[in-house]
Amino acid sequence: MRGWWQDLSDLVLPAQCAGCGRSRTTLCARCAAAVRGAGPSRVRPRPEPVGLPVVHAAAPYGDAVRDVLLAHKERGALGLAGPLGEALAGAVRTGLAAAGRGGGEAVALVPMPSAARAVRARGHDPTRRIAWSAAASLRRAGVPARVLAVLRQRRAVADQAGLDARQRLANVAGALEVVGGGSVLLTEVGRIVLVDDLMTTGASLAEAARAIHAVTRAEDTEGADRRAVPDRATRGLGMAGASTVGAAVVAASPDSFEINRN
Repeated sequence: MRGWWQDLSDLVLPAQCAGCGRSRTTLCARCAAAVRGAGPSRVRPRPEPVGLPVVHAAAPYGDAVRDVLLAHKERGALGLAGPLGEALAGAVRTGLAAAGRGGGEAVALVPMPSAARAVRARGHDPTRRIAWSAAASLRRAGVPARVLAVLRQRRAVADQAGLDARQRLANVAGALEVVGGGSVLLTEVGRIVLVDDLMTTGASLAEAARAIHAVTRAEDTEGADRRAVPDRATRGLGMAGASTVGAAVVAASPDSFEINRN
């Protein structure tokens, strides 16, 4: 019984820091600072896929940041969702400020969807869990944020690991869609922010933006004749088009930070 409880405890509260291995702490102060980064920045992959929204990231991917993300995603270290969500919230706030968005405007965090088989294998949805944590952090900071998990895979895609930028674009092209009723939810917020734990080539974020633009533009068109009588389904129309979709991630390739500084 004690062994079973210890195994369960290690999943939720690891005996070692996920970033450096220091004993008896989920995440040490040094690795927590690495996850937060020196300050969220805009990042651009090279080549930059067509349709990629403006992306902000908290930290470069590597070393402790990589280990922390993998511990949360693949090893079920659920206690790391808190600090990862804080880092993601920082990237979201930076993106909102850069876009001149703030105050009381409602923000929807749309997590990148995971394949159902991956969620079953891991026992949790890591991106959605981080998104919930980030939304809670934003609300504590006075930003009205909520999570809208409205994206899903409409077809199977291959594992992206090992694929180059061109192959990743082809792999995810047309792979995502908005669930039924999701378009109405998206038009009720002032800002849509796609969120993920990691951006590599940006192919998945570009595909997610395409799927959202497709339904929000259609909603705009269908709602044009109803705008004379505003109601719950039309109040947000005109605010959820292409210009209101941004993206934020916990980490991105160090190269994408360097490109942004040039």
